[in-house]
Amino acid sequence: MIITIIIILFNKFLRQPINEYIVSLYYFFKLMESLMKKNLFDMGANFEDTWTSDNKEKARKKVILEIKAPQKHQLHFAKEKRRGKVVSIVKPFYLSSNDLKALLKTLKKNLGTGGTVKDESLEFQGEVQEKLRIQLEKQGYGFKK
Repeated sequence: MIITIIIILFNKFLRQPINEYIVSLYYFFKLMESLMKKNLFDMGANFEDTWTSDNKEKARKKVILEIKAPQKHQLHFAKEKRRGKVVSIVKPFYLSSNDLKALLKTLKKNLGTGGTVKDESLEFQGEVQEKLRIQLEKQGYGFKK
């Protein structure tokens, strides 16, 4: 963008008489100085605190406030492939985030695999549904038929 402006202005300056050229050169450098002081990547958007990308309220994910006992859970498994690797997902858990993290820690230790908490579900690396079912049933969690 700046290079285009420079080329256009320079071509304009070269076609003028010398005294007008000096005056035009002065204004050219003033213009360049003001361009350099500005953020050249700012396209005129107003990024205030109230601005959002689509200016709409984003729908918030529903927060599960109901905490159930392990016997009341009706868990089920899901399996996904991510970048060629299998991920075992067990959901939905109705536990507080701290309890869910503690459960994940014990399950990861018992299964010898990696995992993470996502929303109300636990994700484990690999195909570990059978081992995971056994561990969760030992702790009293129920599954869908």
